[in-house]
Amino acid sequence: MTDQTPPDGQGQYHFNVMRRALDLIDADPHQSLDHLAASLNMSPAHFQRTFSGWVGVSPKRYQQYLTLDHARRLLAERFTMLDTVAETGLTSGGRLHDLFIRWEAMSPGTYASGGEGLTIRWGWFDSPFGPALVMATDKGICGIGFATETGPEPTMADLRSRWPNANYVEDPTALKPLADAAFGAGGNVQLALIGAPFQIKVWEALLSIPTGHVTTYSEIAGAIGKPRAVRAVGTAVGRNPISWLIPCHRALRKSGGLGGYHWGIPVKRAMLAWESATTEEEGAA
Repeated sequence: MTDQTPPDGQGQYHFNVMRRALDLIDADPHQSLDHLAASLNMSPAHFQRTFSGWVGVSPKRYQQYLTLDHARRLLAERFTMLDTVAETGLTSGGRLHDLFIRWEAMSPGTYASGGEGLTIRWGWFDSPFGPALVMATDKGICGIGFATETGPEPTMADLRSRWPNANYVEDPTALKPLADAAFGAGGNVQLALIGAPFQIKVWEALLSIPTGHVTTYSEIAGAIGKPRAVRAVGTAVGRNPISWLIPCHRALRKSGGLGGYHWGIPVKRAMLAWESATTEEEGAA
């Protein structure tokens, strides 16, 4: 295996600022933006540019999306009732910045064999949520993981462990168009879902949640015809290998709690805040 060091780009810088801002806002949600900027060793103008450049809205507006009760507001205002999930196959998915997602499930045998016979290409890319490890087969993206909270080596080891018998090839050049589309350029993105049949049904349900909206683990369980399997659904959500594009960050507890997130709760909160702000900005355009 070659260099596993992720890029150090604008996405990493923005996420690091946001990550520090989360802690400060949690400690005092009512502090002024000037005070918040000073605590981050930034001028108010720099703070304004950083957040506006990252998400497209002012820090004052964005601050409300970072508060701890934002998930509860989403459940009250943007809760999605899921229709019964379609049978596994190729279909249309969500949209964000003209991003259109299509997916295809790999055969159960491919999952059972640990990916034997598959060639999986991988590369590190900058994203709005820090360094992202992107993996893909010739059928499409099969893995996205984030390293800011976990570190690059554990992120790589985590995704490789999903399909331990696959052949892994570092090839960021081939993956760059897919990564660009996934993280802002828009276009068509094909996903290759490699998992157990139950997991794939849960991941398909996640794909039906609109951008800027949320649902609950129990709602997903009902949508796939397993209303009593809420805990199993939560486990399958946590095992989602294609974070961000399969939006497991949009699954919350009925209480309004965030629940878990495989790559760290700060990343989940950042994603929900980013989508809320971006959706509002698009709606106002």
